[in-house]
Amino acid sequence: MSLDLSWIIHWGLFNVVVLYGIGIFLPFAFYRNAHFQNLVAHGAAMAASIVGVVLGLAGLWAPEPVTFSVLSNLPLLTFQVRVDPLASFFVLIISLAGFAVSQFAMGYVREFENRRSIGALGGLYNAFLLSMTLVILADDGFFFLIVWEIMSLVSYFLVVTEHEKPETRYAGFFYLIMTHVGTAFIIVTYLVFYQQAGSFSFEAFRHPAAPLPEGFRTLAFAAALIGFGTKAGIVPLHVWLPYAHPAAPSHVSALMSGVMIKTAIYGLVRVYFDFLGGTFPWWWGFIVLAIGAVSALLGVMYALMEHDLKSLLAYHSVENIGIILMGIGAGMIFQSYGLSNLAALGLLAGLYHTINHAMFKGLLFLGAGSTLYATHTRNMEEYGGLIRKMPWTAFFFLVGAVSISALPPSNGFVSEWLTFQSLFLSFQIPDVLMKIMLPIGAAMLALTGVLALACFAKAFGISFLAMPRSAHAREAQEVPWAMRIGMAEMALFCVVLGLAPMGVVPMIDRVTAPLTGITIAEKIVSEGGFALVPAPDKGFASISTPVLGLLLIVLVPAALLTAVVIGGRLRKRFYKTWGCGINLKPRMEYTATGFTQPIKQVFDMIYRPTVKLETEMLEESRYFAKRMRFETHIEPVFQKYLYDPVVRVLSLLADRLRVVQAGSLHLYLTYIFLTLIILLLWVR
Repeated sequence: MSLDLSWIIHWGLFNVVVLYGIGIFLPFAFYRNAHFQNLVAHGAAMAASIVGVVLGLAGLWAPEPVTFSVLSNLPLLTFQVRVDPLASFFVLIISLAGFAVSQFAMGYVREFENRRSIGALGGLYNAFLLSMTLVILADDGFFFLIVWEIMSLVSYFLVVTEHEKPETRYAGFFYLIMTHVGTAFIIVTYLVFYQQAGSFSFEAFRHPAAPLPEGFRTLAFAAALIGFGTKAGIVPLHVWLPYAHPAAPSHVSALMSGVMIKTAIYGLVRVYFDFLGGTFPWWWGFIVLAIGAVSALLGVMYALMEHDLKSLLAYHSVENIGIILMGIGAGMIFQSYGLSNLAALGLLAGLYHTINHAMFKGLLFLGAGSTLYATHTRNMEEYGGLIRKMPWTAFFFLVGAVSISALPPSNGFVSEWLTFQSLFLSFQIPDVLMKIMLPIGAAMLALTGVLALACFAKAFGISFLAMPRSAHAREAQEVPWAMRIGMAEMALFCVVLGLAPMGVVPMIDRVTAPLTGITIAEKIVSEGGFALVPAPDKGFASISTPVLGLLLIVLVPAALLTAVVIGGRLRKRFYKTWGCGINLKPRMEYTATGFTQPIKQVFDMIYRPTVKLETEMLEESRYFAKRMRFETHIEPVFQKYLYDPVVRVLSLLADRLRVVQAGSLHLYLTYIFLTLIILLLWVR
C-alpha cells in the first residue's frame, strides 16, 4: 500500500509539472488560431488539475510524507518538495478549483479574442496554477520564496490584463507593492529559522540544532502573521483586495480569491503548527482570533456597501479569511492550555472553511463573471431581471449565495457551525478571560453571519429579480455551455461538502492529527456517519446535514401537495402590480443603495459616509423640484488614515534623498570609493 501510494505521488508530481508546462508553452505554437490556443491552454490545465486531485488524495492517505529533491549550483538553494497531509490538502483545493475554473475559462476568454493574446493569457493562467501548487509543495525556504515570488508576479500580470484602463494599472501597482511588503516579512520569518537551523530546509526548521529563544519565536510569529496575512487579506492589510480582484479577468479572480489567498493560510499553519511545533503562549492564539473576528466583521460590513459585484465578493474574501483565522486562533488557544481535542476541533473547523470558501467563492466569482460577460458591467444597479435572461447563472449564483450565507444544509453552514462549537466550548479553559473572550468572538461571528445573509439577499435580489434597469440587462443572454458547466461543477462541490461532512471530516482529520498530536474524527462523527458531535463527552450539540437535506427534499414537495389538496387545483392569474395608479418602471424599484441605507445609518461611525444632494427647482415654482442628484460615499478609513500618511512620509523622504542622485558620474564614483573604504575598515 505504501509503495503504491509513493509511486502514485511521484507519478503525480511529474505529470502535474509536465501538463502545466504544456499549458504554458504549447499555445504559443498556434499563435494564429486563438480558438485552438484556448482549448490547449485550458485543456492542459484541466488535465493537470485531475492529476493534482489524484496527487492530493494519495498524499492524504500515504502513511509517511514523500520528499523529492534536486540539488542546484546556487548556494543555499535546493529544489525540494514534500508531500505530506497538510500540503496534500491544499493541493487538493487548488486542483478542484482549478478544474472547474479552467472549464469555465474555455468559454469566458472568448470575450478577449481579438483584444488580447489568448496564448499569453492561457500560458500565464497555467503558470499561476503551477506556481501555487509548487508554493504548497516546496520544502525549502529559498525555493519557497522563489515560487512565491513567481506566483505574485504571474498574478500581477493577470490582474493588469486590461492594462489600458487607468484603474486596472492602479490596482496592479497597489497589489504589487502590498504583496512585496508581505514577502519581505516572510523573508524575515525564514531568516529567524535559518539563524538557528543553519539551513533553509524546512526539515531543519522543524528540528533545529537548538530551540529558538522565546524572543525569536515571537518575532517569527509576528513576521509570519504580517507576511502571510498581507496575502490573505486580513484587516488592516486587506486594502489591495477590493482593487485587484475586480480588475482581474473573472476566472482569475475566482482563483485569486478562492485559492491564492489560501496559500497564506497554508503558510500560517505550516509555521505555527509545524515549524514551531504547535507550542506557543495563549496570547498568540488570542491575537489570531481577534484579528480574524475584526476581519470577518469589517469585511462583511464593507461588502454590504459595495454595488460593484466583484468588489462586494472581494470584501467577502476578507470576511471569510477572518472566519478561517477564528477557527485557527481558537485551536491555538486550546493547544496552549493542553486541550488537544478542542485544538484539533478549532483547526479542523478552520481548514474545513478553507476548502468551503474556495468552492463557494470561486462559484460566486464565476457567477459574477457570467453577468459581466452578458451585460458588460459590474454595477448591480444596472442589473435586474437577469433570472429570466440567465436562469442557469441565477441558479448557480443562488447556490453560492446560500453557501456563503451559511444557511443549512450548505457547506458554509457546516464549517461555521463547527467554528461556533469550538468557540462555545471555551468553558473548559481554566482562564476566566478566555472563557469570556471566546464567546464574544462567537457573538461577532453571529453578527457577521446575519450581515452576510443581508448582503447576499441584496446581491441576488438586486441583480436577478424585478425588472431590468438598463439596456445591458434587457439585452443579456445566457452564457455559453462551457461557462455553465464550470459553475455547475463548483455548485456540485458545494453541495457535496455540505451534505457529506462524514467524508470530509475524516479527510481533514488526517491533516490536523500530525499537527495537534490527536485524531478526533471518530469522536465527532457519530450516528453511523450521519451526525457531527463536536463534544460527545459533554453532550453539547449535534447536527446532521444529510438529515436536514432529506427533510428539505421531503417537506417542500409535501407542503406544495398539501396546498393543492386544501386549496384545490392551481390557477394562474396575471395582474399588474399596484403602483398607486402609475405604471411601474425600473426607476421605481428598490436599489442596492436603498437596501443598505438603514445599515449604513446604524454603523455610520464606522462607515463615516459623505452625502451630496443637489436639487434643481422648476422655474415656475421654487417649491417643486425639477431634478435631484444624490451621491453617497464611504470613507476609506484604512487607506486614508493608515496608508496615505505612510505614502506621504515616504514621498517626502524620497524628495529629500533626491539630491544624492545628482546625475554626476564623478559623484557616483566617489560613493563607490567611500563604500569600499568603509567595507575594508569593517573587515579589518
